[in-house]
Amino acid sequence: MKPSPPAPNSAPAHEILSLLHPDPIARPDLEEMRQALSFAFASGVSGGLFSQALDRAPLAPSTWDPKSFAQDLFLEEFVARGFRVRAGGERDTVVNRAFILRVLAHPPTDPRVADFRREILRELSSSTVFRRQFEELYVLACRLRAALEGATAGKKFDTTRRQLDVLVLVKEAFDRMSESFDGAKSGLSGLREFGASVRETEGYRSMVDLLDYDEHLATLGVTIRVGADGRVRGFEVRNLRERQDNPFVLSPARRWLAKIEMFFRGYRFSDGEVMARLLDAVFEGIEAHVLRFIPLLGEMEVYLGALGFRELAEAAGLEVCLPEIRPAVEGTEEQPRKLIGLFNPLLVASGVRAVPCDLVTDRTSATVLITGPNSGGKTRLLQSVALAQLLAQGGMFVPAREASLVRVPGLVVSLIQETRVDQSEGRLGMELVRIRALFEMLGPGAMVMLDELCSGTNPSEGEEIFELVITLLTKLRPQAFITTHFLTFAARLARENAIAGLRFIQVGLDAAHRPTYQFVAGVATTSLASHAAARLGVSRDELEGLIDRNMRAPAARARES
Repeated sequence: MKPSPPAPNSAPAHEILSLLHPDPIARPDLEEMRQALSFAFASGVSGGLFSQALDRAPLAPSTWDPKSFAQDLFLEEFVARGFRVRAGGERDTVVNRAFILRVLAHPPTDPRVADFRREILRELSSSTVFRRQFEELYVLACRLRAALEGATAGKKFDTTRRQLDVLVLVKEAFDRMSESFDGAKSGLSGLREFGASVRETEGYRSMVDLLDYDEHLATLGVTIRVGADGRVRGFEVRNLRERQDNPFVLSPARRWLAKIEMFFRGYRFSDGEVMARLLDAVFEGIEAHVLRFIPLLGEMEVYLGALGFRELAEAAGLEVCLPEIRPAVEGTEEQPRKLIGLFNPLLVASGVRAVPCDLVTDRTSATVLITGPNSGGKTRLLQSVALAQLLAQGGMFVPAREASLVRVPGLVVSLIQETRVDQSEGRLGMELVRIRALFEMLGPGAMVMLDELCSGTNPSEGEEIFELVITLLTKLRPQAFITTHFLTFAARLARENAIAGLRFIQVGLDAAHRPTYQFVAGVATTSLASHAAARLGVSRDELEGLIDRNMRAPAARARES
């Protein structure tokens, strides 16, 4: 057999196709990935090729630090439950959630990156054809991963057949890309262009010829004789035609002459060894293109996860949107924030009913104090606003029907934490540590979420520290949301209007003084502690009933004994 030698790849190996970045980022570990891919093709053991490709995949620069918000927002749990990847009926695909988490936790500094992602999501969500083609390509990528990672120790398999199967999947993937996303205006068009460019290379044509040789070496004409009882009586080969237009096919005479020549020259190898050499040569010709395709599996999961979140919300009767997000303009304070139909995605991901609300503020650079009863939705509101900002700046759907936001350089979320066995400070000390950590992490213009500030001490001391914090916060021009039960203190601040940029919202109540999970302007006049106590069975009558029961219990046990 005398194949035409594959030409070097036309595309430079350092150019990595990306669905997450308009300008692909070069990978410093490309040579290491190439070696891992060669080993996976040869042995059927990838050594973690796909996970390594995503774990080390470079992301666009970000000023957000996940340590300041990810834990309090339960971001890992949200990705696991809310970003559900479903494609082509496949429900058991292995999803790299760590990569999705890393992408969401690092919103890009460059707004073009988020715009690029939003446009891809816009086309995927508005075109059923593009969505179907995207899912089909993802399923192919999963099958390719399984083929490269499918061999296990001690399992017998035909190496040549497995390698040919890998090449079949590689060809299908490039063919599918080149034939899909016709008319796309977003980054999806890059997939089509990439597939088309690969199909023009000599390496691709050599792969097609080898696969065609494997599948179609010759054509047999057969006559089958069937008896009256329907059983086959015999068959006869009428003719045999060998392919003559495939560069891998030689005539029988030339094949025998080639073997005799190799024998007298001292070479000893079988047809299987020749095929193995051909497979290696052909794969080498397309290897760089496959390297560019591998990271796309994880990037596609980011979009499929976002679409899964959208469908999860719709199943709960809620709407998501691709938001308007504006840059923060220096010296411009009056930039309103609007979140219409905002809901908590953590509740939806957990299967809990979420009540949407509207949140509109006349300016973004403000400190918003939130008051109202316990279990009125204050902490859930902090989570909702923070996740909406995070997803918006990452180029994803946000949990609101309509959203208009201003970009921030970072996010700090600090919710009330449980007392730890190993903590060295009391509640006041831990609160002061929390405040110190806040100012250590907080940069100008960042977003801040503080739950129950200074609740760990008596009101007189707490109010003094509280006022110090919000006064100093104004110097950083943050987008701050703070919940508090210091109602008298909050009412005084609203009345005096001495601190610039303070805004006040409260939990809405119905006619029976029950929380509506809506928020309106103003300061709450009561925390409705008596309502909460009654709901949880902490009234005088119920507590006295428990006391009487417990006092009668020893006597009852004595009579029984």
